[in-house]
Amino acid sequence: MEIASETIVVKATPSECFSVVTDFESYPLWASDIKAVEVNSSDEQGRASEVTYRAVAFGRSASYTLTYDYSNAPYELSWVLVRGDIVSKLDGSYHLSASEDNFTQVTYQLSAELIVPFPGFVMRRAESKIIHAALEDLKQRVESNISAK
Repeated sequence: MEIASETIVVKATPSECFSVVTDFESYPLWASDIKAVEVNSSDEQGRASEVTYRAVAFGRSASYTLTYDYSNAPYELSWVLVRGDIVSKLDGSYHLSASEDNFTQVTYQLSAELIVPFPGFVMRRAESKIIHAALEDLKQRVESNISAK
């Protein structure tokens, strides 16, 4: 299984980026493909551990539920698919590493499979589009939060 990956530099600290990527309920405000979010459960520290999304994916409305792993917080947030209506796999992660001048290098990795198989090149193109949009949306949200302070 191939893992698609892309990296972007954000003008913020890893903690500032991590704060945005873990504020799941705000995703519909800034993540262009996310239409609704419901936090189903939280861990003992109050962090969302299972989240259900309604999104525009692969040209249609999709619903999926992810579980989150915070074991490398605030430098990594990873997730695995619990269930989905059009995806059988949607596992991924954000890797956040500090760079010079309090910037953060954000790497998004994603491995996706649809319930109905598509040719590999179609899936790779779709994964690339999802990742690119997610990173651009994240960068804009984090940097606008910083400039608003």
